[in-house]
Amino acid sequence: MVVLIAAALLPAAPPSSVNDGFGELMLVPAGAFQMGDTFGDGEPRERPAHKVELDAFYIGKYEVTNGEWRKFRDDAGYDDSKYWPGGRVVPRDQGTYWTSVPNHGGGTPDSDRYPVIGLNWDAAVAYCNWLSAKTGKKYRLPTEAEWEKAARGTDGRRYPWGNSINLSYANYVGSQKYDTVRWAGFYDGTVHGDTKTNSGASPYGVHDMAGSLMEWCADWYSRDYYASSPRRNPKGPAQGAYRVVRGGSFFLDAFDQRVYLRSAAWPSFLAHRMIGFRVARDAQ
Repeated sequence: MVVLIAAALLPAAPPSSVNDGFGELMLVPAGAFQMGDTFGDGEPRERPAHKVELDAFYIGKYEVTNGEWRKFRDDAGYDDSKYWPGGRVVPRDQGTYWTSVPNHGGGTPDSDRYPVIGLNWDAAVAYCNWLSAKTGKKYRLPTEAEWEKAARGTDGRRYPWGNSINLSYANYVGSQKYDTVRWAGFYDGTVHGDTKTNSGASPYGVHDMAGSLMEWCADWYSRDYYASSPRRNPKGPAQGAYRVVRGGSFFLDAFDQRVYLRSAAWPSFLAHRMIGFRVARDAQ
């Protein structure tokens, strides 16, 4: 009886996925993983490999799509400066690729399931802040460490699905005649027209973390951050000039789809055709 009562008092384990009405999120359980270049073939900024411990969190199963972004773009709250970093609202029509047909921009027909592109870091953060207000949950961009764990799990793999790569797993250079995005979750292990895909999902069921788009993270970027990174829940340096972007993209070759690849971009720049984002939130 004592054992049964004690078990009943334990907090319930968080569900493996949740959906607050704005896309599915997958659970990444709490625990440690080895972050950085564990293979010795990356760039100096990807080293040293180091152990990181993270609390449990949720992360978007897919990159934010045009259809999801449009809910914010068409909402009156879009113009509310409280959602925007520094109170600076990016005008709706300033997105460079929204009307680009070759890039499946959100202002073109049949584009809702493609990931939104050409948004800066400020816009990605504003979307997360707006989602928080709509859902009552704290949405945010993933930290760099959260992004990498969600992509590679705990076994130190090179790519989300394992240690080898070919064009059946991810959208990178050579996948299409014109290098651009495919729809979210295209690489699901099924046949699409004349293209047979393998599942490119990560160990937690997160898709498109190699190929597709580079993705904004919450952290400021520092080339040498790994040398001084705290072991538990690192959040990047306190300040900087650039924000971290993680993941390969349709514009990069196979080797640059590795999950420990680090890049950075100026947060207010709107002309990145190969950058998108996905959301995260705490598991509590």
